[in-house]
Amino acid sequence: MSFFLSLSKLIDRLNEFVGRWVAWLVLAAVLISTVNAVVRKAFNYSSNGLLEIQWYLFAAVFLLAAGYTLMRQEHVRIDVISGRFSKRVQIWIDIVGLCVFLLPFVVVVMGLVMPLVISSYQSGEMSSNAGGLIVWPVKALLPLGLALLGIQGISELIKRVAFLKGLIPDPTRKQGVKTPEEELAEFLLQKEVAAREQAALGSKT
Repeated sequence: MSFFLSLSKLIDRLNEFVGRWVAWLVLAAVLISTVNAVVRKAFNYSSNGLLEIQWYLFAAVFLLAAGYTLMRQEHVRIDVISGRFSKRVQIWIDIVGLCVFLLPFVVVVMGLVMPLVISSYQSGEMSSNAGGLIVWPVKALLPLGLALLGIQGISELIKRVAFLKGLIPDPTRKQGVKTPEEELAEFLLQKEVAAREQAALGSKT
């Protein structure tokens, strides 16, 4: 199991790296959008290429950060039912979801889109808009994003199996988020510190 946990950590580091760098594309999209708006208003000039590069950057952020988002437990979850079960049952639900839905989805969609990407690359497909950009790079983002999502799904599966074996703490806990117990302990500590400070002020007066 140690090999698989090492593999999981390697996958996590890869998606962490990708996610942090992809975040800069949001800034790039905002700057390009700003320049495009200023140029259009000030000089009455616009370019389909500038518009399309914004779409490409948005697609890159959305697709390439899918694995990072899964790692951070930030995908939408419907916990109305599963939240009523024990943590082990919730982990088993996650395992079933990863094995039955996520990983097969990645494999099927990858098989469907790869021929389209290859065909687009071989033909040098261009945008149908005047002054538009070459198309195959943005199409290639889909299988790349799916690959990152798929390997992160494998990492999450490894972590959940390891949790059931008692090897690691709860992998579903969001990073940086405190548990209710931790929040209560912090509140009581703050209350105690405030009481001591009040008592110290009272003794001085």
